[in-house]
Amino acid sequence: MRIAHISDTHITNEGAFKGYAFDLIVEEINRGNFDFVIHTGDITNQGLREEYEQAAYQLKKIQKPLVVLPGNHDVRNVGYKLFEDFIGPLNGVYEFRNGVVIWVDSTIPDLSDGRIGGHKFRWLKERLEEYSDRKFKIVAAHHHLVPLPDTGRERNVLFNAGDVLDLLLRHGVTLYTCGHKHVPNVYRVEDLVIDNAGCTSCRKTRKGDVNSYNIIELYDDGRVRVTIRRVTGDEAAKEHKPVKPKIFVPSGRRLFRIVQMSESNVSDRVYFRRKTLENVVRMINERLKPDLVVHNGDMVDAGIERYYEKAYEYYQLVKPQKLLVPGHNDITYLGHELFQEYFGEPEVLELGDIAIIPVLSAQYETPIGVVGRMGQRKLRNALREYEGKFRIVVMHHNVIPIPRSREIGFLEDAGDVLKVLTDEGTELVLTGHGGNAFGVKIENTPIVNAGSVSWELHRNPFGNSFNLVDIYTNMVVVWEVQSTWGSRKLLGIWKRKKT
Repeated sequence: MRIAHISDTHITNEGAFKGYAFDLIVEEINRGNFDFVIHTGDITNQGLREEYEQAAYQLKKIQKPLVVLPGNHDVRNVGYKLFEDFIGPLNGVYEFRNGVVIWVDSTIPDLSDGRIGGHKFRWLKERLEEYSDRKFKIVAAHHHLVPLPDTGRERNVLFNAGDVLDLLLRHGVTLYTCGHKHVPNVYRVEDLVIDNAGCTSCRKTRKGDVNSYNIIELYDDGRVRVTIRRVTGDEAAKEHKPVKPKIFVPSGRRLFRIVQMSESNVSDRVYFRRKTLENVVRMINERLKPDLVVHNGDMVDAGIERYYEKAYEYYQLVKPQKLLVPGHNDITYLGHELFQEYFGEPEVLELGDIAIIPVLSAQYETPIGVVGRMGQRKLRNALREYEGKFRIVVMHHNVIPIPRSREIGFLEDAGDVLKVLTDEGTELVLTGHGGNAFGVKIENTPIVNAGSVSWELHRNPFGNSFNLVDIYTNMVVVWEVQSTWGSRKLLGIWKRKKT
């Protein structure tokens, strides 16, 4: 199957629409051997009736079967009513040989943000179950699912992106296709390919880019190939074949063990579970005996000396070597100075063939974090300096959306940071924001988030927990460990590249 993916045409009589780019791409599609076309939204610029009339005319130029879904610009000015009148249903299913496209309206009227929540989430789940036997399952929506590079400040991701990502992974979805940010990009998340189209015919391109569309090819052996084709004729392609079998057995000796925790939030408030943290310290010292303990931030509930004194007492009892990075709670009030006074400035640790690289992302008095352009350069340089070692990046803010958490772009440059991590083939990334444990592999980089180890206000049905990370010769195995009873469940297992 060969599919043309267009997006963000922004059809209007105003200056936003580039009619010649639209006609050029449509002509290529009509001359190409495409089975059908997906348009992932922002057909119009303001959702006005005159724009919909023009869009209906322009879309008729496409001489292939066409799946069209709404974008945030289309639902402005109650444009979602006009979409149904001029274009078609807001949600639906398109069946093709061995596959299905399930498109879902991710827009929120008069907002640029997106959400697939409530009834639509259940509808999507039911459709995935209904078509579970299809070899190729494509889900199409307007909003992006994981942070994108070269888009400026991260925002407008789906509010429940973590839940949607988890749903797609659990149901073996082949491809998630979207637009919205006017930047073409392709990522592999486990066996899910995430295909972002740039803008087909809008003047608003980023970083001096030109208009483009994506070509999706589905092969009988399960391979997915996505080619970004620009109007200049330049092309860039990525191909992925599903990994089989999905279950691996660790072989060889265990090289390194890490206990990863986050959000202990030591305080005198009732939400701090003192006995739970004490129990975790005993487990670490007496049963687990790791080579390193990593704390991904929010050691204290507020940056005041009384809380830091208590936290220092607890973590002095932890016998293994420790690497602690500050979270946003840690640097409130006088916390920036107190963290350094009690725990010191986090620095790169070299432990044999392992290099642990801390990244500072927390900012004063806000849960929103940033690494910054200077910090990104520093991170890239560190990853290159320790190339050949097993490189572990440790930071507070998550760079992927977390289930059961409202995603509002907590790391405002997450797209650029994720690009650095994946471009450099980082062997492991440990984060700790959001109060829930989650782990996925993006491209060749496993990214693991820790839940809350001892804070009652968390989002994890498994309860307070921490992660146990075992690095073997041939793979990385991550267990989530319940803080009170020590019971475990497998969070992720990934083959590791040889170094």
